[in-house]
Amino acid sequence: MDNEGWRVMRRYGTNGRHAGHGRHAGYGKFGRAALAAGAALCAVAALPEVASAAGTPNPYAFAEGAKSVTGTASNTDAAKLEAGSTYKSTSAREGTLYYRLELDAKTNAYVSVTAVPPLGTKVAYGDGVTVSVQDGNGTNCSSGQARFGSATSPRPITAWASRRIGPDKTSCQESGTYYVVVERTRQGTSTPGPWDLEIQHVSEPGLAKAGSTTPPETWNSASPEPLSGDPQRRTGGTSFNDAVGLEEGVWSDRVKPGQTLYYRVPVDWGQQLSARAELGSSADDGYVSSALEIALYNPVRGFITRADTPYDGKQKSAALEPLPPVAYPNRYETKDDVSGMRFGGWYYLTVHLNPEMAEKYGQGPIGTTLRVKVSGTAQGGPEYAGTPQPADAFGVSDRDKELAASGGTEEEAARSDTMRLVAAGAIGAGVVLVAVLAVWTLTARKRAAAAPQGGTPPTGYGPPGAW
Repeated sequence: MDNEGWRVMRRYGTNGRHAGHGRHAGYGKFGRAALAAGAALCAVAALPEVASAAGTPNPYAFAEGAKSVTGTASNTDAAKLEAGSTYKSTSAREGTLYYRLELDAKTNAYVSVTAVPPLGTKVAYGDGVTVSVQDGNGTNCSSGQARFGSATSPRPITAWASRRIGPDKTSCQESGTYYVVVERTRQGTSTPGPWDLEIQHVSEPGLAKAGSTTPPETWNSASPEPLSGDPQRRTGGTSFNDAVGLEEGVWSDRVKPGQTLYYRVPVDWGQQLSARAELGSSADDGYVSSALEIALYNPVRGFITRADTPYDGKQKSAALEPLPPVAYPNRYETKDDVSGMRFGGWYYLTVHLNPEMAEKYGQGPIGTTLRVKVSGTAQGGPEYAGTPQPADAFGVSDRDKELAASGGTEEEAARSDTMRLVAAGAIGAGVVLVAVLAVWTLTARKRAAAAPQGGTPPTGYGPPGAW
């Protein structure tokens, strides 16, 4: 807010009187309206700034408003992770970090950890992170790991683990304190510096009534015919948080060596997703193994599957293996590419270009094409006995479909929502101000008419100068 705005608030901020006239502690109608308008202006000023084009961008856009949390070397003083929240932390070196969960005996808990090494550091084939959820006796409820593998570039990698309630489980079913255990592994040839971590905790309520615990035995597992048509341009994001929305279609982009691009696709209950990434041809030549990789993550950032392709200057493609339709009972399957398809919601696609491509084809970006298909009719989801955290974690809304059609990101949608609230608040405050001034003017005229000739009008009414 500018200085004039604050002067107005100071002038009229006490019971509708000039600051020099009133000693009341409370705010009058005019003061509250001015404060409301001021708060609306301050809210606009407080909106996150758009990153400048100058300078080197961060390789991973962390969630806006992510809380900072410190992992501890022992579980005894581990910080608590709240359901529905996203956190930023740091792994200073190889070793184990602990975080705490407080869980009931009815709710499923999912925790994902995205490790982000700094640009320019060296990573090795076996470097990565392992994430586990453990009970108070050190029993693993589940665990997952992510490794850099053959594409040894310092890119974001994500692992997930869960505490799931279910008739097929015998351990980790009680309410109480659980621990998220994050272990960073490093080989001797890699850089020993710190990695940033993004940690997300999502909760899923139990079902209102018991359902099937048998995953679908048959489904259309034939490789789908890839979509054709003119590609539309969409620029991928740098993280789960700014992943650009896609609907079914053919999409083009450009990716640099060492870069990872993020996209997201709404896939509802009963629907089936297929995706293929293609790398355009080049006038240069040279062989690079695992040049282009496409990977898929579910709505809680759980890894599902990946595919890659070598490159020799000719156009190449990498397609995900056929996946089952989204269904709640998929979680009872042991295979990752089936069990991961257990929620309706946003599914994330990442496209990564091997940094070795720079040696053979230069540092510039190479054209890519994404062919995304969503087949099947959306069905009603399971009846939960509570509300997930975040509340919109599972299922596809009309808003999600609009974001996919427009290419919007969740952060852009959040800013848009904030702006609408600010606008509504500002308009409301303006209406109040106009109405109050009108009442003051009418009151002043009546009092002036009623006052004796030459008399002094009462003080404490209307803005200064009205008399």
